[in-house]
Amino acid sequence: MENPANLNIYKASRTIKRSENTLYNALRSIYEDSIFVGEISQLWPELPLLANLRCGLWYSQKFHSACYFKSTDGHTNNWSFNTSRLNLHVALLAGQKGGCMIVDSTRKGKRFPDSMSKTIPIWTCVLNRAIWNYRMRFGLAGTAEKKETNDSTKRGDSISDSYSWNCSLHLPLWVSNTERALIEERLDGWTKDLEVSGADIASIALSLKKPLRPLWISQKTVIWLNEVPDCDSWDFTPILLVSTSSPSSNFQQRTTSEFSWRYIAGAGDDEESWARGLSPNLFWKHAYDLISSGPDMCNKKVADIIEKDRVYRAQRGENAPQISIKPSKSSMSSGRLPAEEQLDLEPQFMNIDEKSSDNNSIFWLGESNLAVGTTQLAKDASGVDCVLSCDRESNSLCSKESEAYLNLSIVSSKFDRFSLLRNLPSAVNFAKNNLKKGQKLLVCCSSGEDISICVCLAILMSLFDDRGHFDEGRFFSERRVTKLELRRRLVFICQFAVNARPSRGNVKQVFNYLSGGNIETVC
Repeated sequence: MENPANLNIYKASRTIKRSENTLYNALRSIYEDSIFVGEISQLWPELPLLANLRCGLWYSQKFHSACYFKSTDGHTNNWSFNTSRLNLHVALLAGQKGGCMIVDSTRKGKRFPDSMSKTIPIWTCVLNRAIWNYRMRFGLAGTAEKKETNDSTKRGDSISDSYSWNCSLHLPLWVSNTERALIEERLDGWTKDLEVSGADIASIALSLKKPLRPLWISQKTVIWLNEVPDCDSWDFTPILLVSTSSPSSNFQQRTTSEFSWRYIAGAGDDEESWARGLSPNLFWKHAYDLISSGPDMCNKKVADIIEKDRVYRAQRGENAPQISIKPSKSSMSSGRLPAEEQLDLEPQFMNIDEKSSDNNSIFWLGESNLAVGTTQLAKDASGVDCVLSCDRESNSLCSKESEAYLNLSIVSSKFDRFSLLRNLPSAVNFAKNNLKKGQKLLVCCSSGEDISICVCLAILMSLFDDRGHFDEGRFFSERRVTKLELRRRLVFICQFAVNARPSRGNVKQVFNYLSGGNIETVC
């Protein structure tokens, strides 16, 4: 154990934080915050509820779908509009339903994460500008509004509402004017990046009748229940940003008739450090038992649930490894070991409602004969002739004919910076041999959102021309690969695989492969 004399304030605060951040405290905090999410969703039941991955997934058991807005894209002096995370399905859904709600949380002791304070406001503003430019370019501005004006005799104005299409940047009040000005300077450049990325702006322009605009709701927000506005009454399409965090303090002692526990703001964040393999889907299936078990029995209860789920998935032929965890620093220093001995070390896409989860789908990439999805679904996938699995461990799929199945042990760039780069030549060669026979190829990985997406990106770049036609690599051999072209192909993939979340490290490996790089030159 470390000598108290050598323990500085930072280390002491970290030790206290680890001791307070128990599994039961986290789950109980999530459960309490989910009640607030349920209350807000009932105020506008017509609006679909979306989880901002991955933290937001913990706070409801009835999400319509998910989205991925990173807080780092909104950090001060690091503002970004990332074309690899366009979330166009959110804009389409908002246009169809008249708006949507996005749920997220933060541990930073503030009301909203930067994903809500700046990333999403930037996203809505850039989309609004791109849509306005598209409508002006093709003479579509105000078409829908004019029709509504002609059909309604109650409106006295004959001027098209298109001139009121709001393209301004809407930020919360706590963002300084200096920061606002710096962000506004970059909006035109981001809009051009979106327009040249190949994104389907036309579909969004036809879907949205009113511009997108964010609104912020937290546990400190005052809403008069007898004056809840109707979404149709607004002159914009609302994106309601619901932050579940209680900003009063990070740790707050609370007591019920049965247990005493500490509330943790943003408890769903950084799940690898506390969840011990428990997923949001498993949590909500057993929420009542876990919450009522109390702090003393919670760890054992979670371990039992995870083991039963692992055995169930293994019996179905799914990849369900048993992984031992390392005891935390606090438990090592105190001589205590954790109650359970399993932890899923790999980041996973957590299932939402089984009926609506995009993780339960295989996505076909246009007419390319390429599909992407999870390994879990590959065994029973229909219309698939061959499978390229990117999981670390082969499974029951290996019983397929060798020419129709290839398993490549690829791990995340967090664990091996060159794992994908080493395996891409084999992946592209396998795809070429099968696609030239007219076979339909499924590329899969454990999550279906990162490694498999990057492998598909490499295949599309290497074997298809700029119109999406398979040419065995002739177009690729005559062109020099650019980052712009890589982004365009990635946007094409994301139009179909809406849950795609390729990591920067893996995309960089794809670019290095296409540029003729190998491990020696990259190093």
